Amino acid sequence: MTHAIRLSTLALASCLLAVPALAQSVNLYTTREPALLNPVLDAFTKDTGIKVNAVFLKDGLQERVAAEGANSPADVMLMVDVGQINALVDAGITQPIKSALVDKTVPAALRGPADNWVTLTQRARIVVVSKERVKQDAITYEDLADPKWKGKVCIRSGQHPYNNAFFAAYLARNGAEKTENFLKGLKANLARKPGGGDRDVARDILSGQCDIAVMNTYYIGLMSEAKNEQKSWYEAIKPLKSTFANGGTHVNVSAAAIAKNAPNKDSAVKLIEYMLGEKAQTLYADGNFEFPVNADVKESAAVKLLGTITPDTTPLGDVAKNRKAAADLVDKVGFDN
Repeated sequence: MTHAIRLSTLALASCLLAVPALAQSVNLYTTREPALLNPVLDAFTKDTGIKVNAVFLKDGLQERVAAEGANSPADVMLMVDVGQINALVDAGITQPIKSALVDKTVPAALRGPADNWVTLTQRARIVVVSKERVKQDAITYEDLADPKWKGKVCIRSGQHPYNNAFFAAYLARNGAEKTENFLKGLKANLARKPGGGDRDVARDILSGQCDIAVMNTYYIGLMSEAKNEQKSWYEAIKPLKSTFANGGTHVNVSAAAIAKNAPNKDSAVKLIEYMLGEKAQTLYADGNFEFPVNADVKESAAVKLLGTITPDTTPLGDVAKNRKAAADLVDKVGFDN
């Protein structure tokens, strides 16, 4: 080798050594809003040096990953409903999450079949009542069908995903016959045709159209901070401690899964583990008044506003499996008619 070639080789090696190593990255596909997730993702990158490439999709996430097949860049998929996250498993586009930290932090009932997904935050579906006209502080979901509430219940469509998951949980716990009777009793108690949104039922309690309603807890938090008429809706209602008889509070979830063909699996696990840590749980849960899944987080915004909840122990995988049957029962009794 000539002197000139040797110098050229040394110069090339020097240049290569001067090039920084490629940063680690993880690709996230999610149906959540950017404003809710970005603070957590930014903190993750700052604390770990792993860049997050986030793809925000309103819908079609499952179809996109399936269509991308073995070449999909997706590492983590983050959804906001147990039915949606479980559908990823049924579609064969997930893999088990193998993590001692996940197993330690998240109860088995809040993880998917064969650990193919894991809950990150919880959204409780509870009963609220008129602060002026109803004096009790606790209720079982079964009591919503009690004739004493005839003409006093407001609720959104029985086929809405929030109620579908609630009714599916009821079905998983009580079987088809009892669930059908519950739906008939609840329908008989309605003050108006099911419809509108969860905040609308608070409005209708204020107006006196109904005395009792079902809603997701995070809407209560959002109304509490409202600068418009929704603040008066919040002030008109009282959340009740709501549980199944001999059970806990029904929760739906935001949950994460690792894609079957994840190219950055190690980073995917690190992102999920990070989102279960106390710092991220506070950022993420407080962003939408959701309940942390990490029991060490004691002072979240939802807990401060609504108190602690004890999630029902019915496995959410069982809830997901019963969603179609629950929807069929809603149609059978003509709930939305």
